[in-house]
Amino acid sequence: MPSVTVRNVPDEVHRAIRVRAAQHGRSIEAEMRDILETAVKPPGRIKLGSLLSEIGRTVKLTEDEFAIFESVRDATTARSATFE
Repeated sequence: MPSVTVRNVPDEVHRAIRVRAAQHGRSIEAEMRDILETAVKPPGRIKLGSLLSEIGRTVKLTEDEFAIFESVRDATTARSATFE
């Protein structure tokens, strides 16, 4: 797992994180991981697949209409990007 070093954190921010960590019963490092994860992966985010599935249920597609989508779907494996 990668590591990240954050330099020049203001004292008041460090104190606030330390207090927050104590309130949650975890280390400062664990608290910072939780803060970062919450910032980049909010719990209420909508995932594209879920959104498309919900749209399909809302418009009440028939089995035949679903079969059309499945027949034109590209099932080839995606290739990794190259930057050369």
